[in-house]
Amino acid sequence: MNFSRPRCVTLIDDDDDFRGALLERLQLEDLEVQAFASAEAALKVLGADYPGVVVSDLRMPGMDGRGLLARLQALDEGLPVVMITGHGDIADAVDALHNGAYDFVAKPFDFGRLADSLNRALEKRGLVLDNRALAAEVGRASPDLPLLGSSPAIARLRSVIEQVADAGMDVLIEGETGVGKEVVARALHNSGRRRVHPFVAVNCGALPAGLIESEMFGHEPGAFPGAVKRRVGLIEQSHRGTLFLDEIESMPIPAQVALLRVVEEREIQPLGGSGPRQLDLRILASSKIDLKLAVERGQFREDLYYRLNVLKLRVPPLRERREDVPLLFAHFLTRASGEHQRTPPPMSTAVRRTLMEHDWPGNVRELAHFADQVALDIDALVAIGSREEPASGLVDRLERFEKAVLEEALHRHAGDIVAITDALRLPRKTLYDKFRRHGLRPGDFRARDAAG
Repeated sequence: MNFSRPRCVTLIDDDDDFRGALLERLQLEDLEVQAFASAEAALKVLGADYPGVVVSDLRMPGMDGRGLLARLQALDEGLPVVMITGHGDIADAVDALHNGAYDFVAKPFDFGRLADSLNRALEKRGLVLDNRALAAEVGRASPDLPLLGSSPAIARLRSVIEQVADAGMDVLIEGETGVGKEVVARALHNSGRRRVHPFVAVNCGALPAGLIESEMFGHEPGAFPGAVKRRVGLIEQSHRGTLFLDEIESMPIPAQVALLRVVEEREIQPLGGSGPRQLDLRILASSKIDLKLAVERGQFREDLYYRLNVLKLRVPPLRERREDVPLLFAHFLTRASGEHQRTPPPMSTAVRRTLMEHDWPGNVRELAHFADQVALDIDALVAIGSREEPASGLVDRLERFEKAVLEEALHRHAGDIVAITDALRLPRKTLYDKFRRHGLRPGDFRARDAAG
């Protein structure tokens, strides 16, 4: 799935001229706007999961803005509502904020102030809708589905797995570190007739150099000093099932020679054994590098490469399937929250930005670790290079509104302090304190307006 970016605005105002002018201005911002003269008319078309925000006048005939807000909160509490009010209705607007309104602007207002509020409200709405969509997708996903996503690359991979799961051919699985090569191998095993028999995973890079033959092929009692009892090797343990050779590129050349006979003849010769033992097994091998290049460099046997490479599956990295990242993250977050006995937290703006912009060089493994850290409320964003923006609370909104009122007064009265104190009914000292706090200088507005 792709993250949404809502562009819809429902505008409600009983003043025909004002509503028409604001409608045209909003449409110039590439917004999809529907306008209504009454709250009652707007409620007939607004529903839960509306992909946008509502802009409404506070004072209207019939149902006013506060009544509309209450109805919308009951319909969808995550729907942002921006109130438009006059200077005399500030107390009512603040009360609306306490009751769930997203923001308010006072007439007459600078359009940039409203546009800024709408952009933030649309961003918040997109986040709410994305969280809901992810929760629904995770709920619909089959718990047995090993490769989540709808990208063309992962859809093709799932299709091939389904087609060859019951085939007897060996498979070479290539992909970068962390893409889920073992997940693909287990999917091949679990989707076929061998699923009732063992799946034996062997990390070729972790086998002790001096014990590879004993670990892989097993040994009989007395085969070497200390061998007091028979040991069944990893290859024999996979009889009738699947042998998965992970990171096969790290297997030493001598071990590759011994493995070649297993691949060709499907038989093993345990150390100290009297003869070969026939096995029925399917061999899956994975590599994080291009084995063909390893062959050309003399690091991997050519004959073994061609025996294993009957069918090659490439697991795509996350950067090639970005549309799958949100669903994978939601799946890992749900799993991690359950393991840590926590409620999955809603996705924040910073987390969403990280999911969209980070290249995920560690692929699915890195994404799963990131989900673990988010579930535990650890600041994983520091390591990835993102930062959470501070929440826009009531105090922040009131501060922005106060600054907007002061700027509007400075423009209207060309920086005349006497006129501004009379208009805003504020003592001169209080007015100057507010100017200082907001970084406003009346002299700048006198020069600017005189020049204009």
